[in-house]
Amino acid sequence: MREELKDVKRISIVGGPGTGKTTLAQRLSNILKIPATHLDSVNFKPNWEKIPTEERDNIILEKSKEEYWIIDGNYVGTLGERLERADLVIWLDYSTINIIKGVLERTIRNFNKEKKELPGCKERIDWHFLKYMITFRIKKRRKIEENINKIAKEKVIIFYKRKELNKWLADIQNKAN
Repeated sequence: MREELKDVKRISIVGGPGTGKTTLAQRLSNILKIPATHLDSVNFKPNWEKIPTEERDNIILEKSKEEYWIIDGNYVGTLGERLERADLVIWLDYSTINIIKGVLERTIRNFNKEKKELPGCKERIDWHFLKYMITFRIKKRRKIEENINKIAKEKVIIFYKRKELNKWLADIQNKAN
């Protein structure tokens, strides 16, 4: 096992849409035998109906108090608390073009299919989500960076490209076998 994962109990995964946060969380969960929580599944009911923000944030904060977890998602309202509790933060800091590419590939591959981690929600792109992914690095990235620099600078691994992440993950998988 890679040295950086030796004593890890809690991992927070952040990054733009389409960067593979949920896939990474599930793969690490399988390797490390730590339960994964996908914050989109906390935020949405079937048919993309949003859970009230206060209720969602309370669920996230309770989950972050557990001893073992991998939590993927940004939701900056609770990001500080998650970063404080995390032993490791993985930031998928991809370019806007790679964010768009990831979302388009996922959408084409799974269009109108129910998302495994979001029962009752089918893969789609709407104007709101399109705007979110295009403006993510301008509007949301700064908040993530500020939180990481303030709280978790010593425990963050940053990946700028999928290739880097896949190499790191393959190394972890090989050492786990």
